Amino acid sequence: MPELIWNGKAEAVKAAGEVPYRLLVEDSSLSYGADADNMLIQGDNLAALKALLPYYKGQVRCIYADPPYNTGSAFEHYDDNVEHSTWLSLMYPRLELLRELLADDGVIWLSIDDGECHYLKVILDEIFGRDNFVANAIWEKKYAPQNAAKWLSDSHDHILCYAKDKDSWHPNLLERTAEMNARYTNRDNDPRGVWKAENSTAQAGHGTPTQFYILTAPNGKKHRLPSGRCWVYTEPVMKKMIDDNRIWFGKDGNNVPAIKRFLTEIKQGVSCKTLWSRNDVGDNQEAKREIKSLFGQDVFDTPKPERILQRILHLSTQENDLVLDAFLGSGTTAAVAHKMNRRYIGIEMGSHAVTHCVPRLQKVVDGEQGGISKTVNWQGGGGFRFYRLGETLFDEYAIIRPDIKFAELAAHIWFTETKRPYCGDGTSPLLGVHNGVAYYLLYNGILRDRKPQSGNVLSQKVLAYLPPFEGPKIVYGERTLFGPAKMQQLNITFKHIPIEIKVY
Repeated sequence: MPELIWNGKAEAVKAAGEVPYRLLVEDSSLSYGADADNMLIQGDNLAALKALLPYYKGQVRCIYADPPYNTGSAFEHYDDNVEHSTWLSLMYPRLELLRELLADDGVIWLSIDDGECHYLKVILDEIFGRDNFVANAIWEKKYAPQNAAKWLSDSHDHILCYAKDKDSWHPNLLERTAEMNARYTNRDNDPRGVWKAENSTAQAGHGTPTQFYILTAPNGKKHRLPSGRCWVYTEPVMKKMIDDNRIWFGKDGNNVPAIKRFLTEIKQGVSCKTLWSRNDVGDNQEAKREIKSLFGQDVFDTPKPERILQRILHLSTQENDLVLDAFLGSGTTAAVAHKMNRRYIGIEMGSHAVTHCVPRLQKVVDGEQGGISKTVNWQGGGGFRFYRLGETLFDEYAIIRPDIKFAELAAHIWFTETKRPYCGDGTSPLLGVHNGVAYYLLYNGILRDRKPQSGNVLSQKVLAYLPPFEGPKIVYGERTLFGPAKMQQLNITFKHIPIEIKVY
């Protein structure tokens, strides 16, 4: 497979692995509404994505990303005029972490313009696999031509779509429109309902000898095949279809036969095309009107309309699925996910995470009626929690910080050992069992300050308090009082805190 090479790629490939794990610290003064799983995180998205891994690896059903386009003309909240190689180095490790967070049957959508689209696709091929490329949707972002354009008037953006595993992901169908259904009528008052006439012939090259015959209509009229065509059905099947009133010969019975396709018998939805019209999903002007109605001014030059996110989430998710946007911008993805009853995580590094995303989501919780609200019958409710990036788990000397809680260290150890998100509640020294191995952590008084050293030392007494497991065990603690022979007898591998904890 072709590979894109740029100055600094080697460092970019290693960057995700070298980012330290940091804590996420809630700021309850900015959280809002009822208790919810929804998260709004302020901070660098590379560090935030790494912080989410122990909890959400493989859990995200849909990712949307609207990264800076590297055009030098995007809104002020991003440095959108970085040198090309730097932009690629910025994107690569973030895409690696996004893939780690994506569920096996999940999908990622990325908005981009012509300037970086084709370079972005090559690194997406490398990270996600070329076989997992789904489509390049073309979004009509502008209606009127720009007469001042030096060459061609730019009227579209790209939305690249990749699945984590293309064989495991299948898009939902779009709803049928009233215009589509209007094509179905009931010209003969058939009790099965409205229907549409369809061609009863096919290309001759696809037919068998049994599909070539002279068709006799109920009134005796003979119908011969056009040149190069065959009947869709064999003669016995065609007779059954005629007897069942599924072939239409016109009101007087003399028309060319047509198949009656009943609305109730077709797929109740339509496959999404790759050309996304502004009439269907909105455009830049619609997005700006939405932002202006929320904030009273155009604070973002290139927001996305709520309708385009509605389509993406409709295609990709069901209610309660988890959605992630690591370039949250004005908060559109989170707002639409909230209104569509999806769980969400939004990451934004700029100050507008507080000045714009928070108030926008507060309005959503309170039931604001802009964007898609009326379409989805949004009435308000729910809530979100606001987080900032905290300290790393370890200090500059690779020592665990003294204020680290048990659950935080447990999530880190479980993830680095199993590459699975930690699902415990931080109340048991048994972190879980993976591939037939039980993992334990003795730390921070988890055994309710039983001695010695608050239960952080593996002794016979401490061992008696551990939840039992018949099989190999890995125990993290400060030290053990057992010798090698006893450890082998107990089927325990002991790992010392902090020196044997993986820092990255």
